[in-house]
Amino acid sequence: MKIWKVIIATALAAVAVALLTASVFAYMGGTGAYNSYGTYTNGAYSAYSGGMMGGMMGNTYTAQPSTTAPYAYQYRGRCCGRFGANSYADPAYSNYGATITIDTAVTIAQRYLTSLNNPDLAIDEVEEYTQNFYVLFYEKSTGSGAFEMLVDKYSGGIIPEMGPNRMWNTKYGMINGGMMGWFSGTPTTAMPITVDQAKAYAQQFLDANIAGTTVGGTATFYGYYHVDVLSASNTYGMLSVNGYTGQIWYHNWHGTFIQEIEL
Repeated sequence: MKIWKVIIATALAAVAVALLTASVFAYMGGTGAYNSYGTYTNGAYSAYSGGMMGGMMGNTYTAQPSTTAPYAYQYRGRCCGRFGANSYADPAYSNYGATITIDTAVTIAQRYLTSLNNPDLAIDEVEEYTQNFYVLFYEKSTGSGAFEMLVDKYSGGIIPEMGPNRMWNTKYGMINGGMMGWFSGTPTTAMPITVDQAKAYAQQFLDANIAGTTVGGTATFYGYYHVDVLSASNTYGMLSVNGYTGQIWYHNWHGTFIQEIEL
């Protein structure tokens, strides 16, 4: 009888370990229902399927979500984290049947900027995509990019953009004294990878993955470069290049570009 108890206990333990392993795999890089586009680092492309942790640690072209609704990464909620907005309430937009306009998104971004009470910060541009509004904040004193935000097209909620903005931003992101801790030192925009190198890596990546697109304008942030992606001289999307490793992270959560307002 004791032998059977031992056998049953061992079997249950094996099942538990298998379930735990599967969960960890899915969290750290399992492909699941996603398609993998691989990692592109310093000009060397290698196949690598990336889940949540893969993206955080530099799986820079993250696994693509399904193109059918609901769109992965689309979520609503108030802003948070190191951006000093824990007390910033979402605007009162809750009509999920129609999207807000880009002018309303600008107003929301400006209200958020006011809530930060930092006179050195300003808004550079607001771009509208099919999935969200993108807002680029910069420092007046340095001209450098500060951080990037998203405005939900239905609720009007404003949140820090996922990806490099959170994981590579050494001044305003999560990793500067945050949970990842890969960066130590004083945040700076003088990085080992120059802007010209970043543009070259970006173009190599586009040639290998999105034929017919080219590198557009760039913005320097603390820890990475923001690069516009063009198709026939029109805005197609954007990507980021890590200023220390040269890794590339394509922003696959925006959808199709619609219009922009430069402030």
